[in-house]
Amino acid sequence: MPVIDFKAKADALLPDGASYDSCLACGLCSSGCPASGLEGMDPRRFIRMAVLGLNEELSNTPWIWTCTQCKRCAHVCPMNIDVSVLVGLARGLWPQEKKPSGIVRSCEAQMRSDSTSAMGVMPEDFVEIVEETLEEIRASDPRFANLQAPVDRQGAHFFINQNSREPAVEPEEMGPLWKVLDYVGADWTYSSSGWAAENFCMFTGDDAAWRAMVEKRVEAINRLGCKVWINTECGHSFYTLWKGVERFGLQANFEPASLVTYYAKWIREGKLPVNSDWNTRGLKFTLQDPCQLIRKSIGDPAADDLRFVVKTLVGEENFIDMQPNRNANYCCGGGGGFLQAGMNEQRRAYGKRKYDQIIATDASYVMTPCHNCHSQMEDLGHHYGGTYHVVHFWTLICLSLGLLADTERKYLGPELQDI
Repeated sequence: MPVIDFKAKADALLPDGASYDSCLACGLCSSGCPASGLEGMDPRRFIRMAVLGLNEELSNTPWIWTCTQCKRCAHVCPMNIDVSVLVGLARGLWPQEKKPSGIVRSCEAQMRSDSTSAMGVMPEDFVEIVEETLEEIRASDPRFANLQAPVDRQGAHFFINQNSREPAVEPEEMGPLWKVLDYVGADWTYSSSGWAAENFCMFTGDDAAWRAMVEKRVEAINRLGCKVWINTECGHSFYTLWKGVERFGLQANFEPASLVTYYAKWIREGKLPVNSDWNTRGLKFTLQDPCQLIRKSIGDPAADDLRFVVKTLVGEENFIDMQPNRNANYCCGGGGGFLQAGMNEQRRAYGKRKYDQIIATDASYVMTPCHNCHSQMEDLGHHYGGTYHVVHFWTLICLSLGLLADTERKYLGPELQDI
């Protein structure tokens, strides 16, 4: 396997004012990293080995696939040292056949068609699934007889990405989002190309593949002339696209935005008149801050919007924040390609800290605007015996508005099935 000169690469990539030689060995990075101890490695040890020139050991350690590149180490480091940069370099130089096969397969699936779908949903299949799901909603509820889910609408204000999980395995979960967009009168569209939200190519360390995926999506948005690109409730889709635009110097003729930001905006404007009247049992809710959306992208403004939306939906007295939270929150272990890596034992060991955070709140539900977080925290609950449920924002928004169909309650517990 190729060997990297980690010290030289690290020095070249350091931000102004930071220094690996100035690492205080204080341990803040390791104490705040759920991957510490996995594969006999942690962020502090990684840095010290780099400084000592132990390049062969660092070039071969499987720890780089247990690190989710969540950047919490850099967030707490007094010297602003970002271990995730070195992890990305190491991932990129691993031979393709030695990388975790699940991440590689997801990237390869994205490269096969203009869909850019990691689950291999072709453009024509996506359009057909959208049309069939739309017809089912229209037929099942006369209130939605005129519901629209446009594809390739030229000049629409919003371009919406969709995570592949919905059209591939749970198309009914697209319905609540469409209802929200319809309720506020949003002018929006999907695209038949570049519609998928996820980007696992970035997580393989393959910059060329990452760029190719971002270029297809940017071209699709530019082609339709949309003013605002909104990623679906998915943290890494926001980061991978907008960071890719910046990293590769692409021409993006649109504004990037998070769906969470617009949820909050529409509620404040009265377009989404949600409230907590439905929560008559005083069910308790907590919130996961997706690393890719909060710490790595928008930061506190998005974290504030998340909490505003949750408190409005469930009642301020029924919201219990995890500790720590916002930019300091722990990664759940679902990001960075970890869910696709096939390293289930390590992933669940990583996620135990998140599970303990959730259990400490005594909440019945966890809300998160991220598919990886959603899947990981659900799996952690099943694995460790938790009884909490994990829900999308669109589910509770539609529940509050009285718009949620019986088929759209997959992630709700029995106490909310009849509301």
